[in-house]
Amino acid sequence: MLDSTYIALIPVIPAISFLLIALVGRRYFPKLCGIAGTLSLLVSFLLSSVVACQYFFEVGKVEGVYQKIIAMKQVWLQFAPGVSIDMGILLDPISVMMIVIVTFISLMVHIYSLGYMKEDTRISTYYSFLSLFTFSMLGLVLSTNIFQIYIFWELVGVSSFLLIGFYYDKPSAVAASKKAFIVTRFADLGFLIGILILSYYTETLDFRTLIARLTTDGSYLSSIISASFIGCSALTWGLILVFIGGAGKSAMFPLHIWLPDAMEGPTPVSALIHAATMVVAGVYLVARLFPVFSISCPEALNVVAYIGIFSSLFAAVIACTQTDIKRVLAYSTMSQIGFMMFALGVSGYGGEKGLGYMASMFHLFTHAIFKALLFLGAGAVIHYVHSNEMNDMGGLRKNMPVTHITFLLACLAIAGIPPFAGFFSKEEILLAAWNSNKFIFYVAIITAALTAFYMFRLYFSIFWNKEFKPAHVNDNGVKETSSHKNHEGGISMLFPLIILAILSVIAGFVPFNRLVTSDGVELNTEFHLSFSIAPVLLAIAGITIATIFYRKQNNLPQKFSNSLNGFYTAAYKKFYMDELYLFITKKIIFNCVGKPAAWIDKYIVDGAINGIAGITAIFSDLIKIVQSGKLQDYAIYFISGVIGLVVLVIYWKF
Repeated sequence: MLDSTYIALIPVIPAISFLLIALVGRRYFPKLCGIAGTLSLLVSFLLSSVVACQYFFEVGKVEGVYQKIIAMKQVWLQFAPGVSIDMGILLDPISVMMIVIVTFISLMVHIYSLGYMKEDTRISTYYSFLSLFTFSMLGLVLSTNIFQIYIFWELVGVSSFLLIGFYYDKPSAVAASKKAFIVTRFADLGFLIGILILSYYTETLDFRTLIARLTTDGSYLSSIISASFIGCSALTWGLILVFIGGAGKSAMFPLHIWLPDAMEGPTPVSALIHAATMVVAGVYLVARLFPVFSISCPEALNVVAYIGIFSSLFAAVIACTQTDIKRVLAYSTMSQIGFMMFALGVSGYGGEKGLGYMASMFHLFTHAIFKALLFLGAGAVIHYVHSNEMNDMGGLRKNMPVTHITFLLACLAIAGIPPFAGFFSKEEILLAAWNSNKFIFYVAIITAALTAFYMFRLYFSIFWNKEFKPAHVNDNGVKETSSHKNHEGGISMLFPLIILAILSVIAGFVPFNRLVTSDGVELNTEFHLSFSIAPVLLAIAGITIATIFYRKQNNLPQKFSNSLNGFYTAAYKKFYMDELYLFITKKIIFNCVGKPAAWIDKYIVDGAINGIAGITAIFSDLIKIVQSGKLQDYAIYFISGVIGLVVLVIYWKF
């Protein structure tokens, strides 16, 4: 049987690590904070692996179906009978898969950071924030209660704010952290309203009870469907609002604008955010409530599908134009998360209809591995070149042989080339789209080809293209060629690259259809060679075009971009989404809403309060002479009062 004590230790150990490093690490053992944080994640990963093995191969399956197991549950806040916020641990295929991925990728980032951040004076703060981030994500995926997941959801937001803005003396990093925090807060408001709608009609916050009442209990389902607003049922509104929260965290259009700016944080942080934590939280949320989406509200699932596929294509086009290597990878993440979202959107529940669900979770699993490898490889390149720009790179394959090979393997994986990990998961997604929605399939296959193109554009620009000429900036701010003494990185940086590269090759062979499915029942899938020919050929075509354009320095990219006229410029400018948001906020909201509200606040609200205060002050000035403190004044008042009383008595008597 699963031991709830050591299951609870999986998120608790990073929490203790955060408190220990944050409170006493900087003062008493600053040089050991990285090792302490890494060891804590190693223990959590080992415990997660044990739990996964026990769940999938011993106790999780009952009569051929994987069960939802409540390993721990404690009522925290009781609102009404049956309605409470609980703190607990829910084990099912997706939560068990997620704890393994989160702890493993976080462990790789911790190890990598030992070398990458060793010169940073705030390394203790950095590792404390990493531990907090990991704890937050583990708490999120293990939640038994929809409000518990919201609590950790917000804690993930706080953690990302701290890590993105880690370089607090850098204005762009501070701005990026605030941007990520504010944008996701607006999305989270939608999530909160969705929680309130669903919990009001189902009279519960517990995941299992809520899903059961909205999929099998006719009375609860009819009440939430019969209630409507602007032509949509309360159930549709509730699920769409929950999805808005997920779209904000997962950087889906149009709530994606924080993602490229988040690259201002340390590169290992980018690997953690993009591979296994923040951006996959939205996918996990939709997967957690998937039975409700699929069985009771396919309209909301259609929204998930079309937002996902548009975000995927939109980000892929932008990625083809970016020159900052981390921003290319950021838009790549947005595109791949879009694949996971639309895979859920085209999926049904149970049996072969659930292929999209399984494919989405499979791609989440494989993507975490090769995307972490890509970001950590990019970090090694930046560490060597001291620049994020492709123009400052080229010809690094000889200088950085390990990074070169591992980065190439990751590019092949994300491009969907067999037999690398991304091929198997992406093919399942494309097959699910083909079976359900041909339009989405054709858009997805074009996006997959663009993925192969922009990833190998990145690969050739870094490791081939031209001879590498190291440079430094002189006192006048001018770059000058100089001898380059940097090295590829120590063992702490190379070890995670090698491990992740190996997994990028073999992870696709994991029998995911037997482990994580929509209904917990093993899904029979087959490899269709004829179906895979077109996607693979398109991926190879994308790689071939990238090879022609970028393997050797030439003017073809410039000619091609010029031929596209304004479209290329618009894509490079990210289709002016930031400018659009600034226009809406500054010109419309601030001018049409903010300024009138400020005028009302200043002249009506404050004016009324200030007016009352002024009248009170005047009245006070008039009566304060009565309390002068002088005896002769009081004697005069007394005599005047007596005379007045005598006059009144005489008047009333006569």
